[in-house]
Amino acid sequence: MESLKDRLRADMTAHLKAGNKVELTTVRNLLGEINTREKGGKTPLELDDAAVISLLQKEAARRRETAMTYTEAGQLDRAAAEEQEAAVIEGYLPAALTEDEAKAIVADVVAELRAGGTELGMRQMGTVMKQVTEKVAGRFDGKALSNMVRAELA
Repeated sequence: MESLKDRLRADMTAHLKAGNKVELTTVRNLLGEINTREKGGKTPLELDDAAVISLLQKEAARRRETAMTYTEAGQLDRAAAEEQEAAVIEGYLPAALTEDEAKAIVADVVAELRAGGTELGMRQMGTVMKQVTEKVAGRFDGKALSNMVRAELA
């Protein structure tokens, strides 16, 4: 299966050939950020798909924030450019979960832990959140997940 980095590299070539400037610039910037994260620091490391997805989510959120700032400042052309970049980045992210799907995942994890003989209370919130977060993998808001887990444990 093709990794997300490989897909970004292939898409960069495709955008270059097609002359899609916004998409090309956005993908180049993302690959540059990935390379910086991999080669920066004391020891080089290889980002897996989960780490790349996390980075893409942060970059998309940053673009959305910048777009809001530009909109508030009355610079609508710059805001539109940031929104366009955010849309390109979000195209690489996995589909977000609905609230019902997230609740089902939380309920499944709690049921699995209870079936395994674990006594669940608020003290085990970290244990539950760790497993839920692994299954959700950045496809739902963390704060909302935390509230769901709290409600399930209460």
